[in-house]
Amino acid sequence: MAAYSDPIHIEVADQRLAGTFLTPESKVPGVLFIHGWGGDQAFDLSRAKGIAALGCVCLTFDLRGHAATQAQQKEVSRDDNLRDVMAAYDRLASHPSLDSGSVAVVGSSYGGYLAALLSGLRRVRWLALHVPALYRDDEWMLPKNQLNRETLRAYRNSHVEPEANRALSACAAFAGDVLIVEAEHDLYIPHSTIMSYRSAFRRSHSLTHRILDGADHALTDKASQQAYTSILVNWVTEMVMGARVGRARPTP
Repeated sequence: MAAYSDPIHIEVADQRLAGTFLTPESKVPGVLFIHGWGGDQAFDLSRAKGIAALGCVCLTFDLRGHAATQAQQKEVSRDDNLRDVMAAYDRLASHPSLDSGSVAVVGSSYGGYLAALLSGLRRVRWLALHVPALYRDDEWMLPKNQLNRETLRAYRNSHVEPEANRALSACAAFAGDVLIVEAEHDLYIPHSTIMSYRSAFRRSHSLTHRILDGADHALTDKASQQAYTSILVNWVTEMVMGARVGRARPTP
């Protein structure tokens, strides 16, 4: 991380000793994590801690209808959860150490879908989508638990153009850097859904697509969890360090 220098004097025993304070940049990147349907922030905490160690402000949170508000799950709609995500982003953006132009959003499954939508509503520089889900635009206000699973399965197994889906439309307009992580043995998010997302990113600055060999949707085995963590942390490291080098100023 680049540092700013500030000459000072240290007063001691009637002497003035010359010194220099070296302080890191006051603003750092931020990372918002969005968990999947039926999960909670615990899914992201270990990865968030690793990324925070890179010098980022990280925020994990529980979507409405999960964890402490589990009792509300049968009534929660996608509209409710998108509002949750926007509120979480705004809370992160208000952090005094945050560089507002350097925010990454990491979403898993349903959280990936919400992350894509968020990128069209807030300022997002980096977008990481782990097994991102996809939903039809209709019945937006209907409680998510009431969506027809068979209809969803058929929809996800077809190729969907950005113009026909709100989340994919946001992806088509996204000009930042993208990471898509697919699970080889995913029973919920087929390859066709991943390809709908991938082909939607027409304007992205960069796009990285990784497949977790042998992994299922929920990353139930430790090897898959570690593989995903490695991919995500390495990608965030590359993005964050690249951004710092890009805005570094020459030393006077």
